[in-house]
Amino acid sequence: MDFLKTLMVSAAGLKVQSGRMRIIAENLANADSAARTPNEDPYRRKVPTVTTSFDKALGAEVVKLGRIEPDRSDFDSRYEPGHPAADAKGMVRYPNVSTLIESVDMREAQRTYEANLNVVTATRSMLQKTIDILRG
Repeated sequence: MDFLKTLMVSAAGLKVQSGRMRIIAENLANADSAARTPNEDPYRRKVPTVTTSFDKALGAEVVKLGRIEPDRSDFDSRYEPGHPAADAKGMVRYPNVSTLIESVDMREAQRTYEANLNVVTATRSMLQKTIDILRG
């Protein structure tokens, strides 16, 4: 039935966007956490990937949360000579997390989540109306 296929595809989208929001929230939570020692790396930003696969039972492409990749961009450095993690030059390495980029990614994930939720709601409504017509 097409209603079931629609619900399953949208549910897969909801799961992916929920996972993306969790990872983005983790990045935001660690945006200002410096390393504890000069030789230690600070938190490294995580980047969620999304994959698609063909679900034979549904006969449709569905999305899945793929691997969580580390962002290999350079860490941010700030001059803080009194910090315990400062190197010989007084530089402290901070995570490679941009709160602006994370906020935009979070907004996108939220909007996509809402779109999938609206599809589920509309499908449920159509299904209920179909049942009502069949009863009458």
